Amino acid sequence: MTGHAGAAYTGTSVDKALQQLNLTKKHNLPQGFVYLEEIIPSAQFEIRYYGENNFTGQRVTGYHAPLAIFTREAATALKAVSEDLKPKGYLLKIYDAYRPQKAVNHFVSWSQDARDIKMKQQYYPLLDKRNLFKLGFIAKKSGHSRGSTVDLTIVNIKTGVNVDMGSPYDFFGNISYYETSLINKTQKANRAILNAAMIKHGFKPYTKEWWHFTLLKEPYPNQYFNFNIE
Repeated sequence: MTGHAGAAYTGTSVDKALQQLNLTKKHNLPQGFVYLEEIIPSAQFEIRYYGENNFTGQRVTGYHAPLAIFTREAATALKAVSEDLKPKGYLLKIYDAYRPQKAVNHFVSWSQDARDIKMKQQYYPLLDKRNLFKLGFIAKKSGHSRGSTVDLTIVNIKTGVNVDMGSPYDFFGNISYYETSLINKTQKANRAILNAAMIKHGFKPYTKEWWHFTLLKEPYPNQYFNFNIE
């Protein structure tokens, strides 16, 4: 794994992955927050905003390590999701959890630079980046900054390969809407597996992004945090 590639790794190999990057966990989280791989070691992690494979094309401000941080309540609920899906042949793959407000501010600045379109073909080929806020794909205040919102998918437990959801993570377009008519029956069924498990354990889905879920009873519903991921 490299800092730029954003390659996937498992929760049990986090320390090894950090060593390869000459990083160590700071263990300096605010009270009520946890490292998600310590709660769900079976999960895979691909923290896109730490690397360059994301819609900005660069590491995002505040991501000092490829780690997923979550409130303890949300992590406990997500562990229940994981335990529910394992017997069905699936593991969780986490792309993003807590997101500092400074990272959200980075997205705002990026959206205002009309010249920077190097990731357009991969992430928003049909859209003008200046409209991503109006269309609901990016927000100036994100639920992620409250610590109980997660972006994730599921992988096949035998192969470790992502389940086909019909569109990639963070692809901005109608095909990423949960109820889109642009995907086939199998892809719809796969989305429904993740959706049902998340709802069962107290998460609310977001209709425009099949990968995005927020804990309904989040512990900090009105607080936006800004500490670094490290």
